[in-house]
Parts: sequence; C-alpha cells; structure tokens
Amino acid sequence: MYDYLIVGAGLFGAVFAHEAAAAGKRCLVIDKRGHIAGNIYTEKVEGIDVHRYGAHIFHTNNKKVWDYVNRFAVFNRYTNAPVANYKGELYNLPFNMNTFNKMWGVVTPAQAQAKIEEQRAACYTEHPKNLEEQAINLVGTDIYEKLIKGYTEKQWGRPCTALPAFIIKRLPVRLTFDNNYFNALYQGIPNEGYTALVANMLEGVEVRLNVDYLAEREALSALARKVVYTGPIDAYFGYRLGALQYRSVRFETETLDMPNYQGNAVINYTDAETPYTRIIEHKHFVFGSTEPGTKTVISREYSAEWKPGDEPYYPVNDEENGALYARYRELADALPNVLFGGRLGEYKYYDMDRVIEAALERVRAELA
Repeated sequence: MYDYLIVGAGLFGAVFAHEAAAAGKRCLVIDKRGHIAGNIYTEKVEGIDVHRYGAHIFHTNNKKVWDYVNRFAVFNRYTNAPVANYKGELYNLPFNMNTFNKMWGVVTPAQAQAKIEEQRAACYTEHPKNLEEQAINLVGTDIYEKLIKGYTEKQWGRPCTALPAFIIKRLPVRLTFDNNYFNALYQGIPNEGYTALVANMLEGVEVRLNVDYLAEREALSALARKVVYTGPIDAYFGYRLGALQYRSVRFETETLDMPNYQGNAVINYTDAETPYTRIIEHKHFVFGSTEPGTKTVISREYSAEWKPGDEPYYPVNDEENGALYARYRELADALPNVLFGGRLGEYKYYDMDRVIEAALERVRAELA
C-alpha cells in the first residue's frame, strides 16, 4: 500500500515524509504518542505556547536549512540568553564580560583574561582524565565550582570526576558583553509553535497516532516497501545486545496566577542543592510581546536516569555505550529495507538543524 512506513512523527520523520511525498511516494507516518512533532511538540495553555518536552530554540548557520524551515513557519527573532542562578547569585550564560564582572569585579577583557589564566595555571592538569580536570583547564576553579559542577552532576547523575573529559571539549568564553548563547547566524522560534511547523510539513501525508510500531511490527511493516525507523535502535532489536544508556528528564509544569515569574525564558540552577536543573517560563520565548497577560506557565526540569517506560532524551556518549551502539549499527546496516534515523535511531544528540540536514540527506539519497 505504501512506499514508506515512517515510524515517528518528529522532525526527522516529518522532513522525510514531506520530501518523499513531494517526489510522488506514498507515505504513512505513525507515532505511538497521541500527537505529532515528537519532543518539539508545543501546546497552547492560557494562550501561551508551552514546550511540553523542554525548551527548543531553533538555531543554525546553514542558510539552506534556515530557508527550508521558513517554508513551513514564520519564525520570531527570539535570542537565547539564559541566566544561571547559583544560590541567589545571577550570572549570564554563556560566560562573558557580564559573568566575569559579577564573578570577580573585573571591567576590561584584559583583566578577565588575566583572572582566567591565573586560575587555570593554579590547577592545570596536563592530561585531563575527567570532566572536572578538563573544565578547570578551560575556565579555572571559580566558574567551574559555581556554574558547571552542580549543574553537570545533576544533568548526568554522576560526579564530574566520573565523567569523561571529552564531554566538555571546549567551553565558550567571550570577552565581550554579548549574551546570545548560540553562535549562530539564524535563530528563532515559530510564531505558532513547533506543532504547527510539523503539521505543515505533514500536510497531505497520512498520519496515524497512538500506534505502537514495535507491538505490531509484522503487520505494520507489511504495509510498506521500506520502513523509516526513528525510535530507539536497541528497542528495535529487542535489546538483544543490552540496553543503551540515556538520561531522561521529568517536567513539573504549572500555571501561575501572575504575569511574570522570573523575567527570562531560561534560568539554570547551578548549585547542587536545588533538585531541578532549570526553570523555563514559556511566555518569554515570544519576542517583543508587550502584553504580558495575567497568567504565566513555568516548567521545572529534573534530570533522571532512564528506565523502561521513560522517554529517552540524551544518549550517554561514553566509550562503553559507543561500542554497544556500533554493534547495533552493524545489525541495522544488515537490514536493506529499514532506514534508521534521528537522535534515537542513531543514538546521537542532534540539534534541530542537524536533524533536518540528516533527514534531507537520507531522503535525497533514497530518492536518487
């Protein structure tokens, strides 16, 4: 009945389906959730676009990708400028002159650079063996202790001394007052939310929701010539080689009877004592809004170790999991009629622009 059965109505699946359908292919998109758009799903609450699965800010240096997404949505000019809260002290992220002035009282780039070099030199490790040593090598002890250590250990559920050094290959240090977190030419959020963007991609494509592919694999696979699978690769193979590790996230979302809770879209809590990693205030993702309304919606994010039944968010990209994924990849490559894609299918943390690039490359190679 179909040329492609696309498992997952997230960004990878939607881009693949749109391009294949435009080329005259018959596509069926299924998703086990009751909505499209995967983890970038947004929903209206009190007139506010709420990012149900955490904040997503689109950013890219790839003009072709930027032009592509603008075919399906009008983007605002939101600029990501998160703030770090360390025991009531507020610091700008990424690390910039505002951060260094608050941290040390320095007022010139030369003074900031000298302070960083002084702290690096005092604790420098020639061959860093873990994330802690690597981070101190890059930015010194004060920034590490206040803005990196507690947040990172909550995020990964492990001491920084037990995390590999390569997780922090580099840390952005800006000797300017630029608060823009992303060093990207193009940035923004769809005016109508990401759900509308994905819906426009899937216009004219058959979509079935609340369908569990792995529970009905044989019957569903028989519907199409090929399967595009964007779920967890280890689950596809029944965890026969063992389960890959992920970090998951739990959200506590509430509507508050006030116009403005924290004055910024994203505030990270970088001390170890605060149990959540950050608070998102969704209305502040709207650029230039002059009408604050009478209510606001916030989400507290708690990082957790993934277990069956949870949503896997972040692959644990250490050597052990990388080796296990490579073995699953060999199994996947041996299946000529199944294409694996997306962050779960490839066990890779993707920014949204890279998901789109990868989906376009895959579908165009498939259609060539």
